[in-house]
Amino acid sequence: MPTKKRNIFLKILIWRYKHISERQFVLILSILVGFLAGLGTVILKYLTLLIQSILEDGIIKNVHYLLYFIFPIIGIWLVYLLKKNFIKKEIGHGISSTLYAISKRSGIIERYKMFASLITAPITVGFGGSAGLQGPAVSTGAALGSNVAQLFHMNTKTRMLLIGCATAGAMSSMFKAPVAAIVFAIEIFSLDLVFASLVPLLLASVSAVITSYFFRGTDVLFGFELQEAWRVKDIAFYVLLAVGTGVASVYFSKMYFFITRFFNRFSKAYWKIGIAAVGIGLMLYLIPPLYGEGYGLINNLLNGNTAEALSGLQYDIDVTKVWTVIGMLMIIVIFKAIAMATTFAAGGVGGIFIPTLFMGSALGNVFAKIINQFGFSVSESNFTLIGMTGLMAGVLHAPLTAIFLIAEITGGYDLFVPLMLVATISYGFTKYFVPNSIYTAELAKRGELITKDKDKNALMMLKIDRVLETNFVTLHPEMTLGEMLKKGVSKSSRNLFPVIDEEEQFLGIVLLDDVRSIMFDQTMYNNTTVSLFMKSAPDIIFYSDSMETIMKKFKGTGAWNLPVIKDKKYIGFISKSKLLTAYRNKLIEVTAT
Repeated sequence: MPTKKRNIFLKILIWRYKHISERQFVLILSILVGFLAGLGTVILKYLTLLIQSILEDGIIKNVHYLLYFIFPIIGIWLVYLLKKNFIKKEIGHGISSTLYAISKRSGIIERYKMFASLITAPITVGFGGSAGLQGPAVSTGAALGSNVAQLFHMNTKTRMLLIGCATAGAMSSMFKAPVAAIVFAIEIFSLDLVFASLVPLLLASVSAVITSYFFRGTDVLFGFELQEAWRVKDIAFYVLLAVGTGVASVYFSKMYFFITRFFNRFSKAYWKIGIAAVGIGLMLYLIPPLYGEGYGLINNLLNGNTAEALSGLQYDIDVTKVWTVIGMLMIIVIFKAIAMATTFAAGGVGGIFIPTLFMGSALGNVFAKIINQFGFSVSESNFTLIGMTGLMAGVLHAPLTAIFLIAEITGGYDLFVPLMLVATISYGFTKYFVPNSIYTAELAKRGELITKDKDKNALMMLKIDRVLETNFVTLHPEMTLGEMLKKGVSKSSRNLFPVIDEEEQFLGIVLLDDVRSIMFDQTMYNNTTVSLFMKSAPDIIFYSDSMETIMKKFKGTGAWNLPVIKDKKYIGFISKSKLLTAYRNKLIEVTAT
């Protein structure tokens, strides 16, 4: 920042400290963050729609449907080139990378993430990538929230709260569902539901939705009005739908993990991108409804326009034959998960939020059609709506978000009972087979997932570098007792000495107590070596260990100091007293309001 601007900014900060309390300033920042997140989401949506209207509506439909195959490949390669030559850093998946920033980086998010997704996500989705925009919107908003907090020197707790505000703002602006947005921020990011944090979330959500209305008018993503109320006699069918969405959620998650692992085997980026891009192009060529986010199919199914929902197919489908339609919709359900996962594996930037709604709408519609074919009469629109809830609850592991979002964006509050029933069963079923969502699986595997447990969160947020002590004098096994006393004991205030070899690999430790009885016997100075006194450490801490693992090692050994190894080399010690002190300080920082 130039000197003149910095001086002006400092004057603003000083004025703020004099006239605005910390609490009031947080409320002001929450409104600002909500506005910025809402504006970022609007820009993201407009850019994507612009690209889609030019390519799909303007070129593909007027030139040749073969471009359904070509455009996704072009889009994936454009994203790759942008990331490699312009951004030059990993963007990551929006919500997962935000969760990581909260758990391991104290809510500090790099500046480039404020614009990276704004550039790459519209290209990915606009050119046909089978993904959504909610993840990139959250990534952009979270980065804005984090950097606003950093700009005004807010503490860790406030920084994380503003990230939650930005997340709620992005969600509120995208779906025009401010209540569901708050629930989403609390449920996904494990924010504390207390009045002190709830008011900023409310302000951010309202600020974002007003921003969305200002720029996008009253347009809504799902144009649907509830026509039929739910009936008690249909409860059994809703239970079947819940189980079906649970199975589909497990399939969705497992397929995502499988395809991700498969493409991670390729060491060369061009092979991975080339194969995945061709795969996406082929799927979209054969099944055009998979193109982009897929709001058209969802809206048509909600409004009973099955023929219009399948109108993009380039081969004849007799929509008067129900079983043919059911078969086609099931193909769409199966391949949506594959197309989405392949888009991400190819390096595309997008989210999984909308694909779950897409897949759930098709599955719910299929269930209703099958039930009606056996002589019953259920509302296809209601089942389409509730199917979306089931998939979202299962795949995202966010049943409350699913219930409130679907009810709020469609006006389906009269369906609250079946919404709750399906969401609960689907979530429970999926949770049994897939303990962590796509967002959290990798973080949970590495022990970096933030939860409602404040103690565990505080421990997890500690960085090993913060408690690492490096002022131990090292010894070598061939050193004599005299050399040890001269080069080690006399120059150290410690009573513990690590022993390493020439390659700095850790061999053991020497305690001052073990040589105290002979340290003044000069006859032993030249004929006794360090190796005689060296012993094994009670345990070894590896630099990659989680803080929870480190704490367990201290508890299991009863030791006060344990050596730390990184890349097979000794780098220092961690003491129990320093670890506990840092943990207490972090706990105070995390729980302070």
